[in-house]
Amino acid sequence: MANIKSAIKRVQIAERNRLHNKSYKSAVKTLMKRYFTTVNEYAANPTPELEKEVGDRLAAAYSKIDKAVKRGVIHPNTGARRKARLAKALRSQTETAAKA
Repeated sequence: MANIKSAIKRVQIAERNRLHNKSYKSAVKTLMKRYFTTVNEYAANPTPELEKEVGDRLAAAYSKIDKAVKRGVIHPNTGARRKARLAKALRSQTETAAKA
């Protein structure tokens, strides 16, 4: 454990920031998982209601990813990669549904 007052404070700040960043990362992962499950449901049974839900979940995931990037929780390239992964999932599912 640190003995110097400023070092003790830095440890406390680092822990606070770690917990804050952890909540953002967790929220991003949760929203991505929810989006992927909704896309799979939509691919199995395309309905207008599910299509709207897919759009809503995509917007929520994009928003949370953008906020995490803005606050420095995740790297901009990581955010871009995750957003591309989300878009690709919908594109590939709709293409397979169209072919079937």
